[in-house]
Formats: sequence, structure tokens, C-alpha cells
Amino acid sequence: MAGLASAFGSGAMTNSIEEIDNARVLFVIGSNTTEQHPMIAMHMLDAVDKGATLIVADPRKTQVAGFAQIHLRQKSGTDVALLNGIMNVIIDEGLVDISFVKRRTENFDDLEKIVRAYSPDVAEKITGVPADEIKRVARIYATEKRSMLFYSMGITQHITGVDNVRSCANLVMLTAHIGQPMTGLNPLRGQNNVQGACDMGALPDVYSGYQRVSDPKARRKIGNAWGRKLPARPGLTMIDMFDAALSGGLKAMYIMGENPVISDPDSSHLIEAIKKLDFLVVQDIFMSDTAELADVVLPAVTFAEKDGTFTNTERRVQKIRRVIRPMFGAMPDWKIISEVSKKMGYDMGYRAPHEIMEEVALLTPSYGGILHHRLDNFGIQWPCPDTSHAGTPFLHRKKFAKGLGTFNPVDFAPPAENTDAEYPFILTTGRMYFRYHTGTMCRRTSTLEREEPECFIEINPKDAGRLGVRTRNRVRVLSRRGEIVVNVLVTDRTPEGIVFIPFHFRDAAVNLITNPAVDPIAKIPEFKVCAVRIVPLIPKPGERQKSLYNRKEDIKILLELYEEPKV
Repeated sequence: MAGLASAFGSGAMTNSIEEIDNARVLFVIGSNTTEQHPMIAMHMLDAVDKGATLIVADPRKTQVAGFAQIHLRQKSGTDVALLNGIMNVIIDEGLVDISFVKRRTENFDDLEKIVRAYSPDVAEKITGVPADEIKRVARIYATEKRSMLFYSMGITQHITGVDNVRSCANLVMLTAHIGQPMTGLNPLRGQNNVQGACDMGALPDVYSGYQRVSDPKARRKIGNAWGRKLPARPGLTMIDMFDAALSGGLKAMYIMGENPVISDPDSSHLIEAIKKLDFLVVQDIFMSDTAELADVVLPAVTFAEKDGTFTNTERRVQKIRRVIRPMFGAMPDWKIISEVSKKMGYDMGYRAPHEIMEEVALLTPSYGGILHHRLDNFGIQWPCPDTSHAGTPFLHRKKFAKGLGTFNPVDFAPPAENTDAEYPFILTTGRMYFRYHTGTMCRRTSTLEREEPECFIEINPKDAGRLGVRTRNRVRVLSRRGEIVVNVLVTDRTPEGIVFIPFHFRDAAVNLITNPAVDPIAKIPEFKVCAVRIVPLIPKPGERQKSLYNRKEDIKILLELYEEPKV
């Protein structure tokens, strides 16, 4: 994620997965770990079996929250207030690691000024979390040296996503839970090579290894290796690209391994932007919803049909090996890009993935010692500056990458959209155990289809009673951007006033209605907070309640089968 607290840089886990087993406190905020990162959750549950305390902060009663000794159910979008409240207790009760703060950090006084305003009582009014629970969590987390903090998209997918991450970093530094085993700030990546893509410069403002485009030395070094003069100005973020396409400032787009028509907010706006492009190329392994809009589709191969590396959430670079020949004329991503580049007049000259890795090592300090022949066992964790280095299990042992770790005090700011009389519910979106992202792969698997065939909306029993709906009833969910129709699931997993819809289903694509407001720094959309209205649908006389599953008709046709209850 771009815009992380400066002490932590890349957004990778500072520590290692295997350390989780022997941690004593696991503080999980904004992550449904058992459903979305089950291998990491397995280590967490092993630690709990050994006596570790699991603390989960999440508005929903997620599966991982069911294993927790403490579950803080903050209101959606109030994470900064919750974390400031915890830090207030730590400062007020003298639980700060003063020695670490003096030796390793800067700007503590400014942090203290902000945090002092968030007493547990003030934090309770903002977040809904009882003051006593805030105090309890602060004491447990601060006093146990082997405390690890984990977060995921429940923290980052807000207009205050960067502030949320900075608050997590502030808490970690305040208690000296960094630079040692079984500690750290540990973001959990959502897909298998997201970390590797970011490490290799798939961000608009950096080259590989987070060397900034604006840095003349980095620009000169990489430009000399590539034989080209490189621009000093960063490129556009994904959200900015689609805005530019809509306004006519961007004429062509190359989308690789992404399905934004389903995964991005306010999908109607995005589709309109795509249709304004002069030329769209999509490179993927299946015909996705986005690929169906493309002028050219370039078929890529799956992980089983190529050689190369993936880098996981703990910074571990691992070799992948081809087990079957590429099918149906598809090619590995690197080869497609190389061939396109050659046609455009620049011959990259790579003959195999190991040659690309050699160039990566040459130009990227943190990958300097990572070559294919060294990855045959269990891979290597960066930073690994040279071939004599064994890799780095945890970061910031003696100092932070920038020297001193800087406290970044932040005030609570509300979400971009609040409830009102017209839109009285907060919608939050996310993932589920039997689905993966936009479904381009998992929806082709009959076993997974059987487990979760249809989209649903989680509604609290009290809200369901007021709406007059039951499980399996059909409702319209409307926001200021559009509407969808989904089945109801009445459950106390979701608190009153908040509803939850998974984003995997194309036939009830929740991102038609989500808010495109973004964090001003990272430009990540606010998927987790959106104001909506819920309208029950009653079958017309003689019409049977029909399934949404695999329906191809437009939502208007679907609504012809139903009528809204008369007020």
C-alpha cells in the first residue's frame, strides 16, 4: 500500500509467519483471518492453543472473532479513534517503553498531544467500544513483549486508510513491539503475489524495491540499465486512470490480471470510462467481465504453466516451477510483455525468467542476493543485499530503514458518507471463505459453487424485524450510485445499523453501489463504508420467489417479478 508510515515503508509484514506460533498476544484489526488467510490463521490458532491471547477488532462477528478472548466491535470507519484510545491508556498509565521511544523514534510529543484528547470515554462515544474494554486491551497489548499486530483491508479500504495504518504503526512503536521476534506490524496481503508486484514497481511512483521515480539517482541507474531516459513524474493511480479515461485524457489502457469491472467501486462509472477508451488490452487467464469489453485479449498461462517467482506477505521470495506445458497457445506474462515491447521497438532480450531475476538483483538493493539458484529450498526473505546473505526474518532490528521511526499523530475523521433518513444503513463489503476475489477462477469450480451459490446481505435480527424480512427474502439495496437485488441472511454477525455484502458475485455486483471516495494519499477506495437504503421485495401474486443464481437478465427485468410493499 502506498503512503504507509515512513518507518515501515513497503507494506510487507515486518516479521515472519512461523513466529506467530510462539507469540503471546495477537492483535488482529480489520482482518477476517480464518476465512481470508487460513494458513496464517492456522498459526494463530496454534498460538491460542498454547495460551496466547487473541484480540480481534472488527465491527462484524467474523469467524476469527469467534476464537478470540476479546472482540472489540467498533463502528465502521472509527479505527483511528479506537487506536488513539488504546494509546491514550498506554501513555496515561505509564506503559510506554520510554527507552525505545527515546532511542529509536521521533515526534513523540506531537503524538501525545493528539492522543491525550482520546480518553477511553471519548473513544467509546466515537467507536461504541466500552471504555473498560479499551483499557483492558491497552494493558494486555502493552505489557506482553511478544505482541504481534495484524491488519488487512478492513484497515486500508477507507478514506482514512493511511491514517489507520499510521495509527497502527504509532501503537507498535509506542510499545516497542518492533525489531524483535514475535512482534511487529504485519499487514496481510490479499492475493498470492501482491507483495511481489509491489516489490517489482507495479505502483505509479516507484521502481523495483520502492526506489522512488522522483529520486534522480535511482532514475539514472535504472535508465542507464534500460538504455532509456525515464520520466521524473510519477504515473497515475488506478482510480485516477479511469477518471482520466472518462474525461478523455487517457486514450488506451493495458489491464493485466485484474477484473476492475467487478472489483472496483461505482462500477457503472468505471464501465463508462472503459467505453470511452480508444483501445483496451486485457491480459488474463480467463475471459473476465473486463476482458469482454477489450479490443484485444492476450491469453496468459496459469501458475502451473510457468517458471518464475512469487513473493508472499512475509517478504519471502519463492520459486515456482512449470509442471505442464502452456495450453491453447497461451504464454507466460513475462514473454507476452517482452513480445509486445519488441513489436513496439524495444527488445528486452530476456530468454528465461532467471535472466529477469538477475536484472532485478542488479538494480534492486533489497533483492541484491536473490537469484533463482538460491531459492530451491524454502525461498529467501528480503532484504537480502548480496549472495552471502541468508535473508531477513524480521525487520528493523537495530534501526528503521530511514533511521528514526517517526510518530505520525492523526485525528479521527468520519467516513466520506454518513447515514441519513434516506439512506439509514451502513454497508460494508468483503470476502468469504468459499469465494476468491471476482470469481473468475473459483466460480468455475462446482464444489465452491455448491457451497455458496448466491450473493446475500447480512442483516441484524433487530433490523430485519423492523424491515419485515426473513432469511431468503429478496431486498433491493440502493445507494446514491445505483442498486442491486440480493437475498437476505438474518444474522447477529453484523451489528445493528450495519449490513454486509460479499463482492464476489457478478449477478449481484455490490460495487455497482459502493462509494468511489478514496484516501487522498494511497488512493484506495472506501469499500468498507457506504450509506444504503434497503427495500423489501414481495413476490407478485402467482409469482414464485426466483433465484438470482446465474440469471442473465438485467436488474429491471428482475424487478418486474416483484413489487415494493405499500406504505
